[in-house]
Amino acid sequence: MERKIIATAAFLGAVAIILGAFGAHALKAKLSIEHLNTFETGVKYQMYHALLLLFVGTSSGISQKARKGIFYLVLAGVLFFSGSIYLLATDELIAFNAKSIGFITPIGGLLLIIAWFWLFIDFMNKKR
Repeated sequence: MERKIIATAAFLGAVAIILGAFGAHALKAKLSIEHLNTFETGVKYQMYHALLLLFVGTSSGISQKARKGIFYLVLAGVLFFSGSIYLLATDELIAFNAKSIGFITPIGGLLLIIAWFWLFIDFMNKKR
């Protein structure tokens, strides 16, 4: 499981850098400042959670159950939260009405919050 988590963390981190560069260069002339800022928010949250997965995958102080649960919550959360933000930010450029799936953004955010709380609870339940 650790290998899968670390590989996913590395992949999400690399994609976040690629999308950040894409947003800063290719989309700069095509999107409004507001939409660029929205796109950047998706990139930031994706990178934050790639780093969280890197920590979860390499830390020996996290139970296997929590490690697995956090992994799946973060993966789904990033796909829903950042993925929908990317679509919403580029809505005017793509032939897809991203507003129709905007409801999944807060679901993704909730999944990410639950993952952080699960990490906190797992840590607090450890014996000293």
